[in-house]
Amino acid sequence: MIDETDRRLLKAIQRNAGLTAQELGEQLNLSASQAGRRRQRLEQAGIVTGSRAVVSPEALGLHVQAFVQVQMATHDPAQVRAFTRIIDTRPEIISAWTLTGEADYLLRVYCTDLGALHRLIHEVILPTPAVARVQSQIVMDQQKPDAPLPT
Repeated sequence: MIDETDRRLLKAIQRNAGLTAQELGEQLNLSASQAGRRRQRLEQAGIVTGSRAVVSPEALGLHVQAFVQVQMATHDPAQVRAFTRIIDTRPEIISAWTLTGEADYLLRVYCTDLGALHRLIHEVILPTPAVARVQSQIVMDQQKPDAPLPT
């Protein structure tokens, strides 16, 4: 279903989602219309699910990035829904995963400062009845930026 040209196209648009069909065609040695049709086919197949701009957190005043592990006290569906509503509605939480092992959730958060991270953990997450324990790791430096998926 995906050939080598599709793989090159995926690699190119993961680096720069704003490429025009003309620019994409030039990179792939295709006409603009061929490149556009390939991109559209990959979108319709659900392989390409959207495009985003990369924004500098520091430019927005978000100077603290952290990973927050959450261990649940209960897996009661109603209480878990209350917790997942927090995940869905708090803008500081930019991504979340459910995990195997000791922690049930891993949250990636961006905050303006350590005080904002403290408030998120101690005033929002920990008071939730479903939450038993929280452990956070503050990011000192990001060694490798979020990279494109291997194609």
